[in-house]
Amino acid sequence: MGKTVAEKILAAHLVEGELKKGEEIGLGIDQTLTQDATGTMAYLEFEAIGIPRVKTELSVSYVDHNLVQSDFKNADDHVFLQGVARKFGLYFSPPGNGICHQVHLERFGAPGKTLLGSDSHTPTGGGLGMLAMGAGGLDVAMAMAGKPFYLIMPKIYGIRLTGKLQPWVAARDVLLEVLRQLTVKGGVGYIMEYFGPGLENLSVTDRATITNFGAELGATTSVFPSDENTRKFLAAQGREEQWRELVADDDAQYDAVLEIDLATLEPMIACPSSPDNVVKVSEVAGRPVAQVLVGSCTNSSLRDLTAVATILKGRETSREVSFEVNPGSRQALENLTAEGNLLPLLQAGARVHQSGCLGCIGMGQAPPTAMISLRTFSRNFPGRSGNQGDKVYLCSPEVAVASAIKGCITDPRDLGDYPEFTLPEKYLPGDERIEQPWPVDAEVEIIRGPNIAPFPDFESMPETWTGKVMLKVGDNITTDHIMPAGAKILPLRSNIPAISEYVFASISECFACDMKELTSAGGFGAVVGGDNYGQGSSREHAALAPRYLGVQVKLVKSFARIHKANLINFGILPLTFVDADDYERVEQGADLVIPGIRQALLDGLERVTVEVNGTPVAAVLDLSPRHREILAAGGLLNWARGA
Repeated sequence: MGKTVAEKILAAHLVEGELKKGEEIGLGIDQTLTQDATGTMAYLEFEAIGIPRVKTELSVSYVDHNLVQSDFKNADDHVFLQGVARKFGLYFSPPGNGICHQVHLERFGAPGKTLLGSDSHTPTGGGLGMLAMGAGGLDVAMAMAGKPFYLIMPKIYGIRLTGKLQPWVAARDVLLEVLRQLTVKGGVGYIMEYFGPGLENLSVTDRATITNFGAELGATTSVFPSDENTRKFLAAQGREEQWRELVADDDAQYDAVLEIDLATLEPMIACPSSPDNVVKVSEVAGRPVAQVLVGSCTNSSLRDLTAVATILKGRETSREVSFEVNPGSRQALENLTAEGNLLPLLQAGARVHQSGCLGCIGMGQAPPTAMISLRTFSRNFPGRSGNQGDKVYLCSPEVAVASAIKGCITDPRDLGDYPEFTLPEKYLPGDERIEQPWPVDAEVEIIRGPNIAPFPDFESMPETWTGKVMLKVGDNITTDHIMPAGAKILPLRSNIPAISEYVFASISECFACDMKELTSAGGFGAVVGGDNYGQGSSREHAALAPRYLGVQVKLVKSFARIHKANLINFGILPLTFVDADDYERVEQGADLVIPGIRQALLDGLERVTVEVNGTPVAAVLDLSPRHREILAAGGLLNWARGA
């Protein structure tokens, strides 16, 4: 039987296990990336492993999230990250150089390679034919140390594309349609692989938008083949020698298939407050808009910015709208300028910001109270913008700019004929500020500011665990709910004691102080949740900070992949209900006892009994043998040190 693109890359990088669906496998990792919001902790973890230099083919440290330097914290982290890159042999992309996923696509990504990134939107690289996956920082640190990356062998979900997108319909609309049909849980346990005759008309930039936004399906990753369009992109980047053809075999088999005729799609939009709350733009047209943001790792490429600038030529944005543009990279901004397309943005009233994530991660650009913000971003989780009760919609650059012009949500087809534009055959590389890895024998001092705290130590799992349910939450709890982002909290990412004060702050303001009171009396905490617990970003702080506070058990209906892996890495026991109805029986404040849990882990038991106020509730231990050893040891670092 033939292989899919994903299966070919998996087979070429398999170092442990067998490619059997549902079994744990270990993959060799060619490349890694980190960003500053997760990277500082990842490099503290790398230092704790004790490896003198990265062992990957290529690793890059990007600074793109914590760009607002309102005090010393972010600036200190940037200096630390530069020193780490020089000492351990990484490339360093400094503040203002661009968003990690956009820059990596332009300057480093290559077909057939594996890429592991400490950011959930790392699947952007799938647009180039890479197997690019998001993970927690500790997993990335282990990969930099030359260790395999472990995951459960996913199934392959084939998305067969036919037809051609109509004018004013963009690549963003493809994934909005997939989200509409499959929801934010539809990709859990799958790699989404795109195939079919419709690929012919999708550029690498289009594909990268789709694979990036595909993270919101909960998928392990998304991937396109590497074909002639891929070669053209790499040639424009001056990297044609890195191209290789990589396509699925004619007789490849997919575990599920969704067919989409691109010609039938129309402009779509995700309404507040979930990426899968998708409707046609025409259904919500006319709602007044106060803010429009173009940017983020989903839609900030040269193609997107050129389209917006071309549409704006001879037009002005509404005086009622704050229209803001965040270029995805220095390369995109340089080429936009060289092609004469920056001036139309400025003349139309755009506020052009530095290249970076900015408002997508809540680092500024918060919308006005109770007013609509349209964004070409990847997420519209409640409060992620920086304002609780926000009204954030997600859309394509075409919908965004049309709405900025009209002052209300607008179907861009109302603007008339779609303006033609071309992109340069050869891009200005825009990589002048990226530092190459320093020599092995270079003398480097790593400077640590006062906000950079040592990595905490954690104890091993007790034989019998006793604790209390400190919080009960519902379905689709995101990592933003658990560990908020934003300009106030993001600078604390390198200081676990400080950032732990904000765990679950948007749900329970007193959670951290309640946990401190519990642990001061010798107790431990548990959290009970519903389906898809921990969806969203890869931020390991959503596991690490609760663990620091004394949370050792999560009992839920189901977990999001990356968050479950992060829980295991930091010694938090991830349990799922055998009977989902038991969720109703476990109340906040209940006393829990899990007898013999350490031995149950080591013996490979698949079910355990959780005593809830003395009443037994059955729970599943869905764990690999390696996971069980890690949890018994109290976390991945403890396990690695003792291995």
